[in-house]
Amino acid sequence: MTRIALDPLVADLDAESAALRAAGPLAEVELPGGVHCYAVTHHAEARQLLTDSRVVKDINVWNAWQRGEIPMDWPLIGLANPGRSMLTVDGAEHRRLRSLVAQALTVKRVERLRAGIEALTNASLDRLAALPKGETVDLKAEFAYPLPMNVISELMGVDAADHPRLKELFEKFFSTQTPPEEVPQMMADLGTLFTKIVDYKRANPGDDLTSALIAASEEGDHLTNEEIVNTLQLIIAAGHETTISLVVNVVEALQTHPEQRKRVLSGEVPWENVIEETLRWNTPTSHVLIRFATEDIEVGDKVLPKGEALIVSFGALGRDEKQYGETAGEFDVTRSPNRHIAFGHGPHVCPGAALSRLEAGVALPALYERFPDLDLAVPASELRNKPIVTQNDLYELPVDLG
Repeated sequence: MTRIALDPLVADLDAESAALRAAGPLAEVELPGGVHCYAVTHHAEARQLLTDSRVVKDINVWNAWQRGEIPMDWPLIGLANPGRSMLTVDGAEHRRLRSLVAQALTVKRVERLRAGIEALTNASLDRLAALPKGETVDLKAEFAYPLPMNVISELMGVDAADHPRLKELFEKFFSTQTPPEEVPQMMADLGTLFTKIVDYKRANPGDDLTSALIAASEEGDHLTNEEIVNTLQLIIAAGHETTISLVVNVVEALQTHPEQRKRVLSGEVPWENVIEETLRWNTPTSHVLIRFATEDIEVGDKVLPKGEALIVSFGALGRDEKQYGETAGEFDVTRSPNRHIAFGHGPHVCPGAALSRLEAGVALPALYERFPDLDLAVPASELRNKPIVTQNDLYELPVDLG
């Protein structure tokens, strides 16, 4: 099996995803830092593995971890070994840690956040409208980033004063270019910051999910302080990164497909279709780390060996022709059915999917209603991905608001 090295600079994600699909459904890959693992790259096999109890989150199953081959200064260590939370356990323990978060993020409860999301969106649009006419705007920094960070922070009870430091630390957390000597301190700083937030909410409880987790631990659910801190970090990280990329990717897709944009803005095609097609075609999450095989598992005509690591390559499987037909590589807002799994599948499916969809569903139509003549300020070919192998994340999205 030919090993495919994932590009730490993410120079051409589409070409890399195509190569992974061609090598699939199970491809042997090398992560930045020379770490070997396998990737599932086809839709059907991904669904199968994501519900297979022989594929677990316990890092101690990993042969390379047991042999001491994964250094603590590996740039992706925070994603491979983020500490005990619902992300890193399975079965009954996973259900225990996930239950309160899942209850807080049901579709019905998330819908109650709509008015607040609309207010935050309108405030961001007002700021954009107040900028000097003709000025190029980085839509990612000025619009796509503030909304999800403010929403998830309010949900979790995180003070806006912590946002600059969180942004700085998460930039290092997700990047494959963080110098190894800075990784341990970055991880320690994240732990210190989130511990401070939990300690504050323990002394000053409010109407937020962090306070609810603390209360549950004191009322008999037996969440440890480490589990609360790690859950807070997980939700903040996942709760803003994915939505930022979703909003940015929708705008990029519409601006590079003017006929489809016209159909959307005329009301012929609903925004829900645009969001779902973007999630499939240009997914916010390119690769998800990391699961481990407790025994040899057949995947198509290949085998995922016992003790080996598995990543899910959503960027590859989102354009799988076996699932989406010959037009899998095309952006088509009228695609139906569109049964993608961009938010995962099985027990570890993203609990924040409804929230991300709601934020995008509020923000995007409001953006185009306010600025119908919005256009890219540079050719799409000049847009560049950040060096993050797990996120499909642009450095910036320069636009002219019109």
